[in-house]
Amino acid sequence: MTDRILNAQPEPDELQAELSLRPKFLREYIGQNKVKENLFVSLEAARRRKEPLDHVLLFGPPGLGKTTLASIIGNEMGAYMKQTSGPALEKTGDIVAVLTNLEAGEILFIDEIHRTPAPVEEVLYSAMEDFYVDVVVGQGPAARTMKFDLPRFTLIGATTRAGLLSAPLRARFGIVHRLDFYDVDALTIIVQRSADILGISITADGAHELGRRARGTPRIANRLLRRVRDFAEVRHQGAIDLEIGRQALAMLEVDEYGLDEVDRKLLTTIIERFGGGPVGLNALGSSIAEDKGTIEDLYEPYLIQIGFLQRTPRGRVATRIAYEHLGYALGATRKQSNLFSS
Repeated sequence: MTDRILNAQPEPDELQAELSLRPKFLREYIGQNKVKENLFVSLEAARRRKEPLDHVLLFGPPGLGKTTLASIIGNEMGAYMKQTSGPALEKTGDIVAVLTNLEAGEILFIDEIHRTPAPVEEVLYSAMEDFYVDVVVGQGPAARTMKFDLPRFTLIGATTRAGLLSAPLRARFGIVHRLDFYDVDALTIIVQRSADILGISITADGAHELGRRARGTPRIANRLLRRVRDFAEVRHQGAIDLEIGRQALAMLEVDEYGLDEVDRKLLTTIIERFGGGPVGLNALGSSIAEDKGTIEDLYEPYLIQIGFLQRTPRGRVATRIAYEHLGYALGATRKQSNLFSS
């Protein structure tokens, strides 16, 4: 249950709900103020020149609004957006088919662009920089290369792992923005906005409590809101206040810092099995039966952000704050008290 609740990746049954909650224009977008300000300038300049926006790269942890921002850019520019993903573009023919069907000024959004195969990526180089693609027609000695000119378009790439992008591809993005974790005030406003859209009655302190435990991630804040709504409707009268929010989150085993069972298991393993660290990512993944990529992408960023985990050249280390929160004396490998004891 908790693994699903605090996973920042979208669940299949959430996609429709997410669409209804997404802001449509930049003025409705909450948080990421520096990104918004810079994007506003870029968008306004492109509109005044009546030109397509320069290519945009958005990167940061999952659930922070990269896809939402891409959709907003399309709406602000009044342009149609075609959407695909890196893993879906298996062959060069796939990307050529998409590119040659673009109209002038349209937007191509590629999610998980770091997973685009190398041959496909090479097609993007000329398409992004000079707006043409080379297509090989025929086979063997009779094969020849034909050049297809493309209309000016905007490519928006989104990735959780910008470090995996090749230097030539990254250099072709004129606008690059990193999305950071949201603060509690912004998440509180997001919860209140989502509650209004979904018709959920929630008090200000109830919204603040959900925002405080949402791991700095709007997608998780909206997911917690829906699960707490279920609890409020079944156990109470449907309205969410501070006390009902705390009861529901306790049932979901989401603690004061927004940590779930997997987070606590990861930190406890570092403390108990590896003396607080340092421990390598492969050893840690084997110990808790999690893929190292999942640890690196989903769990580590937030734990590092709140100061519970340090990443050193020798491995991962649990911090003093992590020891205290989990009820361990610093340097101890046995718990002094139960985290959920009354």
